[in-house]
Amino acid sequence: MNSDNFIKILFLTSDPSNASRLRLGQELRDIQQRLQLAKQREKFVLEQRVSVRPADISQAILDIEPHIVHFSGHGTDTGELCFEDELGKIQPVIPEALAALFALVNEQVNCVVLNACYSETQAKAIAKHIDFVIGMNQAIGDQAAIAFAVGFYKALGANRSIEKAYRFGCVEIQLQGIPEHLTPVLYEKKNT
Repeated sequence: MNSDNFIKILFLTSDPSNASRLRLGQELRDIQQRLQLAKQREKFVLEQRVSVRPADISQAILDIEPHIVHFSGHGTDTGELCFEDELGKIQPVIPEALAALFALVNEQVNCVVLNACYSETQAKAIAKHIDFVIGMNQAIGDQAAIAFAVGFYKALGANRSIEKAYRFGCVEIQLQGIPEHLTPVLYEKKNT
């Protein structure tokens, strides 16, 4: 990421009506607050899309041209991410589909954060194309997911690397006294 340019973050949320409610608004507020307080705040642009359907993902990426794509929502234990259908119900998306999308934007997107339960399978698939991908290796509670995001963006806002920001996110979970600090996992693209 070039330090002379803005770092664009695309924050995508999906909270289907037939799934348990998540505190996605709180996560977004906390991320916005941390970026506004950051000493490097002028470098960041945070764009959001809510109630995201599968077709909205590529449209948002094409419109915003983000460097970081952050998804917050539900994931299934079979590795699918849950977006919304036309009626607001769960519309699962398989790892191969999102990996194929990110393969098309790998020169632009540098990092993907999948702040959703069981998103490790998606992270592995996307990491074949994107430099840094963070997923969750099991279910993660709202408090831990929010703490991770806060720590991650707090560190990015202090001009830390993505690898270091990931570690700050994990430590933030520990600092909150939540025993889920080993749930987030970072994958790096293997250059062949």
